[in-house]
Amino acid sequence: MNGGYATAATDAGVPINTSDPSEWANDPELLTNFASRSLHDMAVVGKAMTADFYDRPAAYSYWNGCSTGGRQGLMSAQRYPTDYDGIVATAPAINWTKFVVADQWPQVVMAELDNYPTQCELEAFNTAAVAACDGMDKVADGIIASPAQCRYNPYDLVGTTILCNEQAVTISQADAAVVAKIWAGPGVWSGLPKGTPFLGLANTTPDGTAGVPFSISDNWIKHFLLRDPSFDTSTLTFADWHRLFAQSQAEYGRTIDTSNPNLTAFRAAGGKMITWHGEADELIFPAGTTNYWHRVDAATPGRAEDFYRVFMAPGVGHCSGGVGPAPLDPLAAVVAWVEKGKAPETLPARIEQTTRNLCRYPLVSRYNGTGNPNDASSYRCARSY
Repeated sequence: MNGGYATAATDAGVPINTSDPSEWANDPELLTNFASRSLHDMAVVGKAMTADFYDRPAAYSYWNGCSTGGRQGLMSAQRYPTDYDGIVATAPAINWTKFVVADQWPQVVMAELDNYPTQCELEAFNTAAVAACDGMDKVADGIIASPAQCRYNPYDLVGTTILCNEQAVTISQADAAVVAKIWAGPGVWSGLPKGTPFLGLANTTPDGTAGVPFSISDNWIKHFLLRDPSFDTSTLTFADWHRLFAQSQAEYGRTIDTSNPNLTAFRAAGGKMITWHGEADELIFPAGTTNYWHRVDAATPGRAEDFYRVFMAPGVGHCSGGVGPAPLDPLAAVVAWVEKGKAPETLPARIEQTTRNLCRYPLVSRYNGTGNPNDASSYRCARSY
């Protein structure tokens, strides 16, 4: 609105209550509203109201959203390719039926191994991982530039004594086993990226006696899959988890997932899309976004980068936050692409006094070795660090 746009938003046709979806969990029509229908309805109504108010249609239409909003942006590009000229789909929940169950994996790991490390103990592993992998990009800034390439072994921390709430705690083999399985993931999906806070998905009670699951994944399992709001998810086994992972895709994949790599209709309509994703996203792991980009690239005649570009932000959390520079105005970048034909090679990013130009994936921002490491001018886009 500050930029002069006519704007619209939608509640997706369902009650706004993330802690209790019972009012719509078993209603196929309401689920369809949430997944897709409301997006097109909003575009149609929003454009009609704008034209009515200003006595002329909007010259261009844009979508800007993160997380579920990122998924909705991709849904628009895939199913309603003429609704928007430009889309910013940040940290998108592309593979909803997979990632939302995968978000429960850390809780299942702790329950199966019967060990619930405190956040202090868990973050000791992140501290060690950052110390081991910080220099991958030749810059000591407390950021793991590429968590997927970090080879730190959590078992290296076994026997180390740390201070938690002014009490000495020794990291055990059992603690390392929990972290190793959380980082590795279940095999059918990626694990929590190294250096990413455990609090979002591997939260535990302060006394380290029980897990505190992420409400969205917990409710998806209880309400949408098991259809039993009173079910105790702390009793789930590894076998249970794999069964639910398969069930989630089978029942809901066609309704809510936005992993279809065929964007030819969006491209033919002249659409342009930008996705950026934090490498330290604690809720929607960035591997899902890079995997999708490669699939789009493989499915696109010509080059996907002609209409769809992805930018990875090292050290940035879910939609914002973290320790790395986040993009300043990705909407402006997609507007320049749509209206002036200026395809973005980089996205300007900042955190406090540190600036970066995030390079379009799969390129990375490489330090020149001599300049100010906090200044974007000291970096250039390259194929590797």
